[in-house]
Amino acid sequence: MAVEEGIDDYTQDGTVDLKGNPVRRSKRGGWTACSFVVVYEVFERMAYYGISSNLVLYLTKKLHQGTVKSANNVTNWVGTIWITPILGAYVADAHLGRYWTFVFASLIYVTGMSLLTLSVSIPGLKPPPCHQANIDDCKKASTLQLATFFGALYTLAIGTGGTKPNISTIGADQFDDFHPKEKASKLSFFNWWMFSIFFGTLFANTVLVYIQDNVGWTLGYGLPTLGLVISVMIFLAGTPFYRHRVPAGSPFTKMAMVIVAAARKWRVPLPSDPKELHELDLEEYARNGKFMIGSTPTLRFLNKAAVKTGSTDPWMLSAVTQVEETKQMLRMIPILIATFVPSTMIAQINTLFIKQGTTLDRHIGNFKIPPASLAGFVTISMLVCVVLYDRFFVPVIRKWTNNPRGITLLQRMGIGLVLHFIIMAVASLTERYRLNVAKQHGLVENGGQLPLTIFILLPQFVLMGTADAFLEVAKLEFFYDQAPESMKSLGTSYSSTSLGIGNFLSSFLLSTVSDITQRDGHQGWILNNLNKSHLDYYYAFFAVLNFLNFIFFMAMIRFYVYKAEVSESMHVLTEELKVMRLKASNQEAAKGIA
Repeated sequence: MAVEEGIDDYTQDGTVDLKGNPVRRSKRGGWTACSFVVVYEVFERMAYYGISSNLVLYLTKKLHQGTVKSANNVTNWVGTIWITPILGAYVADAHLGRYWTFVFASLIYVTGMSLLTLSVSIPGLKPPPCHQANIDDCKKASTLQLATFFGALYTLAIGTGGTKPNISTIGADQFDDFHPKEKASKLSFFNWWMFSIFFGTLFANTVLVYIQDNVGWTLGYGLPTLGLVISVMIFLAGTPFYRHRVPAGSPFTKMAMVIVAAARKWRVPLPSDPKELHELDLEEYARNGKFMIGSTPTLRFLNKAAVKTGSTDPWMLSAVTQVEETKQMLRMIPILIATFVPSTMIAQINTLFIKQGTTLDRHIGNFKIPPASLAGFVTISMLVCVVLYDRFFVPVIRKWTNNPRGITLLQRMGIGLVLHFIIMAVASLTERYRLNVAKQHGLVENGGQLPLTIFILLPQFVLMGTADAFLEVAKLEFFYDQAPESMKSLGTSYSSTSLGIGNFLSSFLLSTVSDITQRDGHQGWILNNLNKSHLDYYYAFFAVLNFLNFIFFMAMIRFYVYKAEVSESMHVLTEELKVMRLKASNQEAAKGIA
């Protein structure tokens, strides 16, 4: 009995320690290991948002860049921050594994943060102060100054490319999908993961932003750098408790093999019986802690990759499970595309929304609110909504739907998309009111501060946090959950890719709209003087874009097929293995009798 309990204590999902030995779930993983990962994320988010939240104002006030240029520099950098995780996921899955990829990337991250702190601290690395009302009259930053500052920013971006896709996946790996109790814990992991992210963000958007605006940029950037160093040390301290996955090879190569094999056999007919397709033995999947996936009719052309033609070349023949894993990644692409537009809306938080705040009255008594601090209300709203959703909404709805999550992940994402449409409609109306007040007080031409409280912008920030509680949490969980076991890091990188492309799309739209609306002698919608601009038109354009995107999303989810639950697949695999072993035993017994 004790031996059986010892065997049961080992994880069944193929996780190991750093030496490659099987691990006991009583010794490693679970919430104990996750606590180090979650604490790391709190500090790391303090570091990242300590830079990004107020970056547009640093570019404007210290490097003397205009509205469009500063906003685009922010979104281009943030876009890079979220795109580079694709490279990090590749390195982790194909070569180093998630743990070592994270460790090496975190060193690059710390280097970038340190250089950035130096660039804002040394007087010779930034242009002289300027207090002119028209920023075009200020001395611009030199090539060396820009190279140093942006070099540090993009070094930091390379570092996050290795940490971002792997840290959340490392956390999720601490729960065994084949163990009912641990799988149930995993359902709440992503909610609390997002909670930790936004808790760190809240500190950055309040304390760090205030320090940058009122004390100095040296301390304002130095503290996030120190926080990042502490967070890496905390993560390393948890090493004895982590479960690890052995790199399973490049997911890109696996997917390419399937696509090439199917293309090379495009004229070969599919057999009527899927069992005639090529597949590995059940024992091999069980030995590697994996499970077999049966052939499905969706994306049927790719099934040709598993048709037997006599060749065993991996670029001519793929196992059914490999084909189905490729299908799972490809099926998510339309959903991924539908998240680009809301990611573009998120990019407005740290750019145009903050720039709007600089034109409003920010005083509460003698206290002056930093414009970037309004982003803290996104965080607060999101934290409250995540807790309410996890603790109250899910238990109630679960009784009606019998779904462990309450509603499906795609339904949760759909609610977030609707909220993004409402956000931009509200932002457009609020901006129209702000412009009317500017006209009434004769502040259009001089771009002066309006006698209007900054809190008129509060609804759009609060609603953005509410939308994040639905869309961003569901998006992260969806792409992780629906990715095959050997491609989890790549699945997680889909979520970050969405934010990256959304930021690049924001840069493209801002530049394009600014250019088009200024043609033929027109004033233009986006100017350095926001009191003369027409951000209300720009936000209305975004509202229409969100509406069209929602229609696209609704069309795409009609064709989406959720992958089978791991536990169900493992149950089938276990039963089939029992039958195979029973047959083998009977055959051996028959031979013995003979």
